Amino acid sequence: MAPAGLAGLHVLADDEPRWAHGPLEQARAACAGGARVVQLRCKHATDRQALELAHEIRRITRQDGVLFFVNDRFDLALASGADGVHLGQQDLPPERVPQALRRRLQIGRSTHDLNEARRALREPVDYVAFGPLFGTTSKPGAGPARGLRALEAVVAAVAPRPVIAIGGIAADNLAQVLGVGGRGVAVLSAIADAPDPLAATQALVEGLAGGASARDEA
Repeated sequence: MAPAGLAGLHVLADDEPRWAHGPLEQARAACAGGARVVQLRCKHATDRQALELAHEIRRITRQDGVLFFVNDRFDLALASGADGVHLGQQDLPPERVPQALRRRLQIGRSTHDLNEARRALREPVDYVAFGPLFGTTSKPGAGPARGLRALEAVVAAVAPRPVIAIGGIAADNLAQVLGVGGRGVAVLSAIADAPDPLAATQALVEGLAGGASARDEA
């Protein structure tokens, strides 16, 4: 089973200028719509701007009882009072985060193939993200879609750690993700570029709930 709060919808609040909605609006919609985790992804802001965003999103998430993670930077996660940090393959290795700080932060790890997932199993991480599952336009250079069979293999390899699928996630493929053992999904453009980000969040949350019920009854 996934640690409390990690299973379900993860929304990346991203500062890419091309999105229809900014990171604060994305975070507000995620919290109001029932997401379990909001993850701040800053690729354009200065450290000062990123910390200001992090503090505000921490306030929003705390008010709604939603977990808050910061992408890439455990220092900004600590400074903002975040619940955790999400680390990519090019970021600081999880084991290099000082042990005393790891007790204050949950750690997520991005993986893109079975070998990376197996390495993550030996790392001090709380969950593994895997993708791009169905492909993505949100992250240049992410490579081709990995597919459901690859996700199923990763789920088996890293158990009992939960796997969060990312990349091309939509309401019509949620049941497939849950059906092969994914414990949740992470989305970016599905919220950041949605005409109504709140409605988009609610649709994904409802779809995950329905998919989980169908899986449990099977």
